[in-house]
Amino acid sequence: MILSMDEIINAICLHMAERKRIRPQDVQVELCWDEDTGYTAEVWAEGRSQYLVESNMIEAILRYLHTEYNIRAYREQIMLDLDEEITAQVDVDTEQAY
Repeated sequence: MILSMDEIINAICLHMAERKRIRPQDVQVELCWDEDTGYTAEVWAEGRSQYLVESNMIEAILRYLHTEYNIRAYREQIMLDLDEEITAQVDVDTEQAY
């Protein structure tokens, strides 16, 4: 299963909104990749910005998979990838969703 860049952004918006108790539409996200820092996301919410590292992004993706697709996955099953855009490769069998 592959999550698009838009789905990763949605996952982070939903995750941050829940943590900050605000609406998902009040969160803005920009995904980045850098040779030194790897995958990061800059998040703007409540007039402040913060950076999420790859493990925080994967945490948001795990919650998104569970709430949106009813898939329970582990960190080891998710790999971020950069081609023309950042995507998430999820190594799960969607038929095993419960």
